[in-house]
Amino acid sequence: MSAGHGGVPTPLDDIRADEGERTRTGISELDRVLGGGMVQGSLVLVSGEPGIGKSTLLLQASDKLCRAGTVLYVTGEESLSQIKLRAARLGIGGRALLICAETELTSVLATAERLSPSVIVIDSIQTMYDAQVSSVPGSVSQVRECTMRLMQFAKLRGVSVILVGHVNKDGAIAGPKVLEHMVDTVLTFEGEQHATYRMLRATKNRFGSTNEMGLFEMTGEGLVDVPNPSAALLSGRPEGASGSCVAAVLEGTRPILAEVQGLVTKSAYGSSRRTAAGIDYNRAVLLLAILEKRAGLMLSAYDTYINVVGGLLLDEPAADLAVAMAVASSYLEKPIAGDVAVFGEIGLSGELRSVSGAAQRISELRRLGFGKCILPKACMAGLKGAAGIELLPASDVREAIRMGFGT
Repeated sequence: MSAGHGGVPTPLDDIRADEGERTRTGISELDRVLGGGMVQGSLVLVSGEPGIGKSTLLLQASDKLCRAGTVLYVTGEESLSQIKLRAARLGIGGRALLICAETELTSVLATAERLSPSVIVIDSIQTMYDAQVSSVPGSVSQVRECTMRLMQFAKLRGVSVILVGHVNKDGAIAGPKVLEHMVDTVLTFEGEQHATYRMLRATKNRFGSTNEMGLFEMTGEGLVDVPNPSAALLSGRPEGASGSCVAAVLEGTRPILAEVQGLVTKSAYGSSRRTAAGIDYNRAVLLLAILEKRAGLMLSAYDTYINVVGGLLLDEPAADLAVAMAVASSYLEKPIAGDVAVFGEIGLSGELRSVSGAAQRISELRRLGFGKCILPKACMAGLKGAAGIELLPASDVREAIRMGFGT
């Protein structure tokens, strides 16, 4: 019995599992986030703040992909001459990369049907419109209808389609929520525009693992892969300065070392001020309360500032201990030794709780030459016999601070 089509029910055992043919983009960090490359017939959504580098990344990827087949790059926001100027700056050229300035979707699909490209890039979905839908481009109905037609075209023709999506003022993807449900993969481009590094994350991926992260460096020649994120993020770290701590975190399956900084100063006003960049503000306030209640650090009379260097966003609980240690270091005016790193989740009672991937974190610390690691006692069970690094297990945050500073 063949696979069901047209609503014909098919027994599960009779359905053939198809992994899908992948095409590597030629950009290793992008391939990592996609799960190994572009899947034939997939629909991928790439979103990010204006000017973050979405068009630059996709133009570079298109240049690599056109070596395996024709790529149709449809721009609804820029003229052909503007695309040419960017391509010249990036050193991109070739006759297999076809640029089309068009916003009417029926015309775009007719062109794609005539050219039979292997990949179509739509920059952006908010500029596309269907003449049969009586609303302006970018409206909920237009975005939904255009995405639906592109999805049908991708699945029926086996063409990979990449959509660029705008974000609203809150940072969420603009348009209907159904847009994210319809596509196969959602990639989010993050980073500060004035910062060097850009992070590409997969928040949804039907063909691979989610929460993978790729790191890029923005240069005059475009976006460049950063194959060793830990070394890049730790470069320029001050020696012997208080308020700095290295966190061993996991981004998907990749261990990364990030520098967390804390600054504690006497409050000049009646109420203390708290600022957090790179971690959730509410989580930061919670950790400060735990430090005051469980570790005896009287932070209520002090302004506290927390920052993750490099524009990295740490949303993993394992970064809790690094935040606490950085703040404690600044409060006590005692620097943490340069060869010490930490990881661990902190509970409301001040206890250090186990986190996953402890062996991977330790391996990354060892690779970059760290000599000591403060970690939860609960993580020690799977680390017996770890060589090349001294493990300092702690049961709570007070003990961890005592280990780090001898207090």
